[in-house]
Amino acid sequence: MIKAVIIDDEPLARAVVLEYLMDYPQVQVLQECNDGFEGLKAIQQHQPDIIFLDIQMPKITGFEMLELVENMPAVIFTTAFEEHAIRAFEVNAVDYLLKPFSKDRFDKALQKWLGKYTAPAPVAVPETNALLEAAGASPVQSNRVVIKINGKIKIIPVHDIHYLEAADDYVKIVTPEGNFLKNKTMAFFEQTLDPQQFTRVHRSYILNVNQVVRIDPYEKENHLAILKSGAKVLVSKTGYPRLKAALGL
Repeated sequence: MIKAVIIDDEPLARAVVLEYLMDYPQVQVLQECNDGFEGLKAIQQHQPDIIFLDIQMPKITGFEMLELVENMPAVIFTTAFEEHAIRAFEVNAVDYLLKPFSKDRFDKALQKWLGKYTAPAPVAVPETNALLEAAGASPVQSNRVVIKINGKIKIIPVHDIHYLEAADDYVKIVTPEGNFLKNKTMAFFEQTLDPQQFTRVHRSYILNVNQVVRIDPYEKENHLAILKSGAKVLVSKTGYPRLKAALGL
């Protein structure tokens, strides 16, 4: 039996997917979810083989939810927002269904995945890392960072971030509330955060320029950025001109 979860805030949209799936007795829908919070819990609980996922939903988006999934199932996006289509294909989701989609279009998407599926486990999904890495590129997500702490979801507005620091396979996000780890790369944040507000000042640091109160000389042509909080962030020789430009100096 193939396990599936439907995640969409529109009851009618969920009903359409359920109706179309009636022709696939091998697919068992274990849960319908109204938002990304419920969706994440359902994925953790049921470990589905495939999910049907809307993108624009209350609380967190479908892409933000994917960032928090540890064991990624196959994904078919179902959404009314065509602007996301290119990115969905870039990250090689199984398919992208633009609402309202026909039964024929749904069948093509599902059959494409079923052609790769082999019981008792689905074929490894090579796009999993790409899905996760691309999940922060929408305008909504460039204004916040979603993390999971002890099974709970926390949303950090980017204006609350003082700086980011490389920490092995994670990025440490430093805020007034404390430090949080995100399983992303520094390059990811450098590409997705607003360059008018955040600058890569060192291989290991991205700095919120609005937090800088002073720049002091430091050893070997490096500098230290002194923040409003009193924190000191190392600025490399190459990062120094970028920081000055961002500050208008």
